[in-house]
Amino acid sequence: MQIHVVQQGQTLTGIAQAYSTTAEEIIRANELPNPDSLVVGQAIVIPITGSFYWVKPGDSLWSISRRFGITPQQLAQINRIPLNRPLQIGQRLYIPQRPKRNAEFNGYVEPRGTTVSPSLEASAREAAPYLTYLAPFSFQIQRNGTLKEPLLNNFPAIARANNVTLMMVVTNLENDQFSDELGRIILNSEELQNRLLDNIVATAKKYGFRDIHFDMEYLRPADREAYNAFLRKSKQRFEREGWLMSTALAPKTSATQKGRWYEAHDYRAHGQIVDFVVIMTYEWGYSGGPPMPVSPIGPVREVLEYAITEMPPSKIMMGQNLYGYDWTLPYVPGGQYARAISPQQAIQLADEYNVPIQYDTRAQAPHFNYKDKAGKEHKVWFEDARSIQAKFNLVKELGLRGVSYWKLGLSFPQNWLLITDNFNVVKR
Repeated sequence: MQIHVVQQGQTLTGIAQAYSTTAEEIIRANELPNPDSLVVGQAIVIPITGSFYWVKPGDSLWSISRRFGITPQQLAQINRIPLNRPLQIGQRLYIPQRPKRNAEFNGYVEPRGTTVSPSLEASAREAAPYLTYLAPFSFQIQRNGTLKEPLLNNFPAIARANNVTLMMVVTNLENDQFSDELGRIILNSEELQNRLLDNIVATAKKYGFRDIHFDMEYLRPADREAYNAFLRKSKQRFEREGWLMSTALAPKTSATQKGRWYEAHDYRAHGQIVDFVVIMTYEWGYSGGPPMPVSPIGPVREVLEYAITEMPPSKIMMGQNLYGYDWTLPYVPGGQYARAISPQQAIQLADEYNVPIQYDTRAQAPHFNYKDKAGKEHKVWFEDARSIQAKFNLVKELGLRGVSYWKLGLSFPQNWLLITDNFNVVKR
């Protein structure tokens, strides 16, 4: 597959002809919301095997082959051109698909309210072929060691039908907030821990969960060792059942990082105890903060490069957002919150207000500005095929286990296309 960025004056028919495919195939693969009015700067995935490259000034078979990881002889043979003949500027060369490596993928799904919407179930069903784990969010620990269950509806059946491991997410959420007091109560009582583990085991057996995933956040720094001890105890219990155990970790860049979200998360200990971790490498740009990329590649890299000094990269799943934000300007701290939007919605906004999509190469993230019908300025940062490919390249470079998505229910078809182009999805 290949990522194409729409240029001024290009049409879908012309793009399709350049890649020897059809407009219909591109529309179907990308679920294009605007096939008749492409946005300048819009990234679309061309559903072909391998890719094409157009020769630029200064290119040679040697330089192109080195860029794509094949030999000049292979490149010449595939394209049926003499090895020593100079290339013509603008000449189209076919680049074969590179070998794919195995990787695991998780998708959190968060039912809210009193019912599960059909669209959320449909999103889980569409994503399931590309997932190793499906993680309904969340089973909330109660102060007496019992669990408050999320709405599950057909999620267990969807997982079974797609050979996906059902992940049981266990949190210290109270009243929609992570509670350090709840963490203190549970982590410092042997009796409550035993009751909690009994309830987790019974619930997991009831629904067919095969990975127990602790997402305990905003814990007191004083409870760091108590959390580690609880994880060791839990691991022994779940191993007897033949289950995996995983944890979610805040995005740290050092073992001594201060802050209530970080200090109780011991990367080295988690790396030793659990089967794998999800590092939440997103929300640099968040709904209550100033406009900026949600997961800029530089800070994401910094977190992951620290993480692999504390645990094997094969135990690390990189967290990735499936959404962006639309901020109303000017940004005022404590003022209006940004609106979460899907990548497809972002493209529709750019199309509606006839503004080009820009791409920040340093952050590896797309963005644009627009003025709404009331005359208010907006800033949008979101994800596209380019930003996701940059993250996939990082996963491969660092040898990570895979990617965990927060969260399903937001339309981003290019992401799933690129998974199949880059990786073989592991099914457990």
